Amino acid sequence: MRPIPWLCACPCGFFSQPLDRQISLSSRGSEAPKLREASMDGYGAQVNFDNKGDAPGRYMIMNYQRNRRTREYEYRVVGTWNSGLQVNHSDIIWAGDTKDVPRSRCSDPCQEGEIKIMQKGEKCCWICTRCNPWEYIKDEKTCESCETGLWPYPNKTGCFSLEVQHMVWTDLHAVIPMALSALGIMATSFVISLFVMFNSTPVVMASGRELSYMLLGGCVFCYFNTFVLLAPPSPVICAMQRFGVGFGFSVIYSSLLIKTNRISRIFESARRSAKRPPFISPKSQIIMTLILILIQVLFTFVWLVLEPPGTKLSYPDSREPMVILKCSSDDISFLVSLIYNMLLIIVCTVYAVKTRKIPENFNESKFIGFSMYTTCIIWLAFVPIYFGTLNSFKIQVTTLCVSISLSASVALLCLFLPKVYIIVFQPQKNVRKLTMNSASYKMAPTASTATGNNHSSAPMPMTENLRLQYHHPRVHIGGVTTETETDRDSLASL
Repeated sequence: MRPIPWLCACPCGFFSQPLDRQISLSSRGSEAPKLREASMDGYGAQVNFDNKGDAPGRYMIMNYQRNRRTREYEYRVVGTWNSGLQVNHSDIIWAGDTKDVPRSRCSDPCQEGEIKIMQKGEKCCWICTRCNPWEYIKDEKTCESCETGLWPYPNKTGCFSLEVQHMVWTDLHAVIPMALSALGIMATSFVISLFVMFNSTPVVMASGRELSYMLLGGCVFCYFNTFVLLAPPSPVICAMQRFGVGFGFSVIYSSLLIKTNRISRIFESARRSAKRPPFISPKSQIIMTLILILIQVLFTFVWLVLEPPGTKLSYPDSREPMVILKCSSDDISFLVSLIYNMLLIIVCTVYAVKTRKIPENFNESKFIGFSMYTTCIIWLAFVPIYFGTLNSFKIQVTTLCVSISLSASVALLCLFLPKVYIIVFQPQKNVRKLTMNSASYKMAPTASTATGNNHSSAPMPMTENLRLQYHHPRVHIGGVTTETETDRDSLASL
């Protein structure tokens, strides 16, 4: 056999040296195990063999990178291999002139709240996709919607029950309506106390005391409805809401309708004859008003029987974290319950227009007309706002409360502010001395004017003319125009 020399070559160029002895492996096979166990130094490197007779590899690891000074590319030693890997990672420059280590994987693991969408024909590659806000992660590849009334946890591992919402007293949407109602209650209480104090004065008596007190009571009832509408829903509260809204409006508008109807009948009757029209006494007015109010009460009672009051959980949108506790009645049925009051408003407006030209000193038609026109505008604006905010129950309830308070405030200001002004600031006008033939009001003479009347040269007593804008046929006698007896009777009836 051909002898094999003992030579060692290192890829790193450490050492290569022939041995003095030559061993024939074929003739001296017993020397091979000893060779594997041999170890020696050569040029500062340890030389040995593995169990297969191979010398261990020694390598230098280089990185091809740009030299920052010369701006040229060159190889730079960044590590070695000598029975183990030693690499200085901070010296490695990767593609793109970055030190960030590139990831050798097809797809990264999905983050929290994401599922894997597998690529067609691939088992190790996927696209991570987030679940919708209302969905939770059923498994790593599937999102599933939570049941009604539930919402997923932030980590999407399951669903929890949503907190039931309703109007609370401290919410801004409740504070504003309550403030308006409180102001309205105080203002109405002031007017009632003022009317009681001056109950026998001409201004209070001319306005129809009985109907005025009923109208003021209706205003107070409407203001208190705000607190009922803002209360947490329950069967009792829901029944009170249904009854209160319609009843308060029926008291106000039934009283106004009877007022305008009375004025209209008096002057229409005066055009035809001097006979006093029936049912214009205070007792008759109260009875007719109560009949109109009773109709609304009967409608409400039938509504409560056909649709018993109760509460329900409302889910405006399953994709929103919202569960609302509200009354079981539908919004449409609530609007239908107000149809009767809308009819009262329309009829009252018609009468206000018909009686707008009669003597203003003897009726409230002009002020009732202003009140009705404004009320119509308020409710025309309320309907689209109320039904256009079905997904925001707070705005919906706030709109209803404010509309009710504004309707009561309009009636209070238009009908009672002029009377309060006369009672408080112009008490000299709160007297009853009116001459029908001149249609003017004369102030009661004072002591100074009474003395002056004894002298022919003294000026005439001061008069406060309250012009009548009512045009009836007049009789011309001898060039002097006088009012007919019909006019006198119609004014006296008022």
